[in-house]
Amino acid sequence: MAINLGEIGSITQKYFVPKLVDNIFKSNPLLQRAKQKWMEKIDGGTKIIIPVAYAQTTAAGWYTGADTLSTTANDQFDNAEFDWVQAYANITISRKDELMNSGKEQVVNFVKGKVQMAEKTLADKLGTAIYSGASASLQFIGLDTALAIDRSYGGIDSTTYTWWDAQVDSTTTQITIPALRTLVGQCTIGSDKPSVFTTTQTIYDCIYNLLQPQQRFMDSETANGGFVNLLFEGKPLIVDSHATTSALYALNEDYIHLFVHKDEDFRFEPFIKPTNQNVATAKIYWMGCMAIDNPRMCGIMTAVTN
Repeated sequence: MAINLGEIGSITQKYFVPKLVDNIFKSNPLLQRAKQKWMEKIDGGTKIIIPVAYAQTTAAGWYTGADTLSTTANDQFDNAEFDWVQAYANITISRKDELMNSGKEQVVNFVKGKVQMAEKTLADKLGTAIYSGASASLQFIGLDTALAIDRSYGGIDSTTYTWWDAQVDSTTTQITIPALRTLVGQCTIGSDKPSVFTTTQTIYDCIYNLLQPQQRFMDSETANGGFVNLLFEGKPLIVDSHATTSALYALNEDYIHLFVHKDEDFRFEPFIKPTNQNVATAKIYWMGCMAIDNPRMCGIMTAVTN
């Protein structure tokens, strides 16, 4: 008996879509950490708007007795605005596929393979987008633009508003522990400091060789997710295959958000048949955006060589 499309849709929705979502976030370290620490589901809106504080209250200070107290208002907030972006993955089954597969086990294995390919595709697209620059068509703006100087990000121009700049080291070519320590220091105010570092395998290997054996500790939470890492100043330094060549990122995850629309969070749309093809297609949809509301607390080295 040939596969019934309704059965395929039911199997996909019930057994594979939840696993697909889980596996997507397990596919690379920042997506995994996003799900655990900085993913937020929201209702909607024309844009994603984040109030940004950039100045203290000027009408404040010490006084004595009957001194006149200032009530002068000053500008303290601006709004960073980010556009929604959309992604999808297609699952296509031809009539020939239907006829060649029958029986419960074959149905499950067949659908599993199709869903796995959709999963890998979406995982790669999201993983790439996280690091993408401003020129990436239709993607959200990723780290390579968000962590820069003299650029417009979230509708705020850091050429004018320098407090919107990230910490950028574009000169260090040979990675050293002091250079990394300097970047961390620039991203630190009191106890507020980067919570994770990501980079390429090549740069990771260089740092690994710089550390003494007794310094090569690993973050157990990250390791349990299957990702290679070291601890630098108590925070995980992770290999991410999507990281830009020659770049090392110092990220404070308190200020990073992966916004996801609650009604378009890997939504599965059942199989339908077009009128002009002997196939059936289903789709998985996602809508959201990544935003950083305090780039000053994150940093990047852009020109590291081994």
